[in-house]
Amino acid sequence: MKIIIDAMGGDNAPREIVRGALKAQTELGVDIVLTGRAEDLLQALKDDGYTDLPRGLEIAHASQVIAMDADPTASVREQADSSLVVGLGLLARGGGDAFVSAGSTGALLAGSTLLVKRIKGIRRAALSPVLPTKKGGALLIDCGANVECTPEYLLQFAYMGSYYVKKVMGRQTPAVGLLNNGAEEHKGDPLHREAYQLLKTAGEAGRINFVGNLEGRDIAFGAADVVVADGFSGNVLLKTMEGVGLFFVDQMKEMFMQSTGSKLAALLMKKHFKSFKKMLDYTEYGGAPLLGISKPVIKAHGSSNARAICSAVRQARDFAQGGITEDIAQNIEFMKTAGEESPS
Repeated sequence: MKIIIDAMGGDNAPREIVRGALKAQTELGVDIVLTGRAEDLLQALKDDGYTDLPRGLEIAHASQVIAMDADPTASVREQADSSLVVGLGLLARGGGDAFVSAGSTGALLAGSTLLVKRIKGIRRAALSPVLPTKKGGALLIDCGANVECTPEYLLQFAYMGSYYVKKVMGRQTPAVGLLNNGAEEHKGDPLHREAYQLLKTAGEAGRINFVGNLEGRDIAFGAADVVVADGFSGNVLLKTMEGVGLFFVDQMKEMFMQSTGSKLAALLMKKHFKSFKKMLDYTEYGGAPLLGISKPVIKAHGSSNARAICSAVRQARDFAQGGITEDIAQNIEFMKTAGEESPS
């Protein structure tokens, strides 16, 4: 298994990216291709005591870096020698089994669509992070790649998310829910009401395990394994959950530091507090798979450290081994509806 990593993408590149790649090699036994400025990557290796390239580690030189705030499509077209574009090109040509980047989300989406291409019949690719829940996490699809959606997009998201959760997260009949402003069937705007009917039909046919509409408050309690959302609503949900999690951790710290008694209580609760923090820690999950692309692509968090990159590589490996893109391609006929525009 060979994983391509954009070594110049993210806030902590290249040092933490390189360290994460080395950690993944040791822990996961995968080969790695790092794309980026060779001199910078060799220096990062030297800083960690490596005078030669470790076995199974390659460097694909790329002289440019796409800025996080750059125009996504223009940067992909104009910066052909950037670490992100070079990496995606390698993936498209079979130079690796999966690609990981902590760089620009927009550029990654644009580059994956232009260079690696979507699975034939898939209208839009979707970013799919794992949300922490009481039952071990739920896949949110989409979290921002597609602000404007059609009912067919949401139907395809449901299928793709279901295949991913089954193959990568090991849940044989993942529960699929539609994020909406109420649990009743008639709730929501026309998009969500039409999407509900498509998902209900797919559920009645036994192709997905559709459990109905989901209210935001139900998700953290594990109401579904796959949360289907348009990119606007999904992004609001993701950022809200991140903020609430950070708020709770911050308030718990203040509460435990108020007195001698609370500090003693904190010592007694230290193990449980660490478990709670771990559940909310993005470095445990790695990144968000870009589902719908013809080969596995993982978007790692922009502030990823070595641990997060290693987790993203693990996720990329499992994605590549799971045969998810093949499942999607083989079942594409069930994911189409009449009257939709042709994919662009």
